[in-house]
Amino acid sequence: MSEFIVIAGLSGAGRSLASDHLEDLGWFVIDNLPPQLIPKVAELASAPGAAFSQVVLVVGTGPGFDDVLPALRQVRAGDTPVRILYLEAATDVLVRRYESTRRRHPFGDEYSLADAIERERTLLEPVKAEADVVVDTSELNVHQLRERLVNLFAGDVDPASLMRTGVMSFGYKNGLPLDVDLVIDCRFLPNPHWVDELRPLSGLDAPVRDYVLSQPETGEFLDRLDDLFELVLPAFVREGKSYLTVAFGCTGGRHRSVALAEAIAERLAAHGHQPTVTHRDIDR
Repeated sequence: MSEFIVIAGLSGAGRSLASDHLEDLGWFVIDNLPPQLIPKVAELASAPGAAFSQVVLVVGTGPGFDDVLPALRQVRAGDTPVRILYLEAATDVLVRRYESTRRRHPFGDEYSLADAIERERTLLEPVKAEADVVVDTSELNVHQLRERLVNLFAGDVDPASLMRTGVMSFGYKNGLPLDVDLVIDCRFLPNPHWVDELRPLSGLDAPVRDYVLSQPETGEFLDRLDDLFELVLPAFVREGKSYLTVAFGCTGGRHRSVALAEAIAERLAAHGHQPTVTHRDIDR
């Protein structure tokens, strides 16, 4: 069964930001759809084999606004669940937001900014009256709004899965990676490069992996990293971080860093993440 969330509310209250967060949760977002097409989209989303079934519609107070509620009532008359999320904020907060962004209010040509906000607030009262959820964003920052939307609409989705994690190995002799968040140096471990039978292999091969992981320092090192990730990963999720990449570096990027990256990826998976693993310099 298809589901619809309609995001409505005051200009500047966070409609676009909310739609971005819901898109991250896997919803299909349509912005500024003519209200007359809303029933047609509902029909398409409900069709067998539809490519999308969870749809977010973002509606403003532009042309055709008077047709929004009739269109939603038509969809609700069928079997499609429709929830209206209404976003509002205090007038003084909205004035500050508009002044900081220097955007033009939709009603700004006819009224002063404060009067335009109040005019729009009055126009939106019938939509607010039918809203399932009203969120005042006056005191919410971007991360708090995201957390509120996750709680409201993520359902059974694990919030940890909303942050894409990556693990990379690299060699310092080839330069530091620029697109990572945490860099961890593992050159303190004995180097398999100096073991003749291990030199041609990489950290993906069992003999090298066993050599690196069997070092006395390695176990404690991994355990302490595990404690660190147990602390910081939930904090990154709460702060709304979408991507987190951890890079492990050794001299050449073929042995120690590769073995540790693979080991840490397994531990991140145990924390509920599904990390991608990249070995930047393994073939150099």
